[in-house]
Amino acid sequence: MAREDAVRCLRCLLYSLNLLFWLMSVCVLGVAAWIRDSLNTVLTLTAHTRLEEAAVLTYSPAVHPVFIAVCCLLFIVAMVGYCGTLRCDLLLLSWYFCSLLLIFCVELASAVWTYEQPPVQRSDMISLKSRMPNFGLQRYQWLTHTWNSFQTEFKCCGVIYFTDWLEMTEMEFPPDSCCSNQYPGCARHAHLHDLSDLHQEGCGPKIYSFIRGTKQLQALRFLGVSIGVAQILAMALTLTLLWALYYGRKAPEPDTMTAPPPPDDPAPLTVTHGASGEASACNRTNKVCNNTNCNTHSSGSELHFEMERLS
Repeated sequence: MAREDAVRCLRCLLYSLNLLFWLMSVCVLGVAAWIRDSLNTVLTLTAHTRLEEAAVLTYSPAVHPVFIAVCCLLFIVAMVGYCGTLRCDLLLLSWYFCSLLLIFCVELASAVWTYEQPPVQRSDMISLKSRMPNFGLQRYQWLTHTWNSFQTEFKCCGVIYFTDWLEMTEMEFPPDSCCSNQYPGCARHAHLHDLSDLHQEGCGPKIYSFIRGTKQLQALRFLGVSIGVAQILAMALTLTLLWALYYGRKAPEPDTMTAPPPPDDPAPLTVTHGASGEASACNRTNKVCNNTNCNTHSSGSELHFEMERLS
C-alpha cells in the first residue's frame, strides 16, 4: 500500500512538471520571437561594425534555430512523458529521461554562451553616423524604414542627439519618426516651434543598452534557468518512478500470494458391492451430502440386493 501511494504521488508531480514544461516552452518561443524583431532592426543599423558582432554574440544563442528547435522538442517530450506517466510504461519513461538529459545539456551550453559579455564600448556608437547619409535615398529605402522603425520603437532620435540628422545629412529638420506624437510634418513643426516634441535621447545609447542585455533577454535567461531546474527535478522523479515500477513488477505483493492447493487424495476410487461399498462411493463423489441422505441410499441398496437374491 505504501508503494502504491508513493507511485501515485510521483505521477502527480510528473503531471505538474510536464504541464509546466508546456507553458515555459510557449513563453520561451514568444519571448524569442519578440527579441528577434528588435534584433533584426539593430543588425541592419549596425551592419559591418563592431556593434553587429557584439549583438550577434549576445543574442544568437537566444534566437538560434537550434534553440528554437530544442524548445519545440521539449514540448513534444513533455507530451511523451505525460503519456508514459499515465500508462506507467517503462519504455516511454526511459525515453523521456534520456531526452530530458540531452535537452538539459544543450540548454546548459546555450546559457554559458549567452552570459558571455560582448567587447563593445560607448565610443563604438559613433560608427552609426556613417549610416545616416543614406537616409531617404531611393536605393536605401530599407535603411530608411529601419531607422524610422527603430526611432519609433525605442523613442530616440539620431545617434547622440537629434542634431546628428542636421550634421550628417542635407536635411533641414529630423525625420518625423523622432516626434513623440507623430503626424506628417511634426518634425518640421517641432524644430521651428517646440523642440520638446522631439525625442531628446539619441539611439546610440539605446543600441548600447540593447547589446548589453534587455529585459526580454533577462526574462529569457530566467525562463531558461527555471526550465533547467524543472528538468533536473523531473529526471530525478522519473528515475524514482522507474525504480518503483520495475521492482514493483518484479516482486509481487505478499498478500497476493495464495496458499498451495491441497494434495489430491491418493486413494483410488474402487467399486464394491453391498452397503459399505455404496456408502463409500457416496462419500467420495458427493462430499456435501449429509448422514441422513447417505443412510437412506444405503437402505435402498440393501432392499434391492435382497429382492435379487430371493428371485
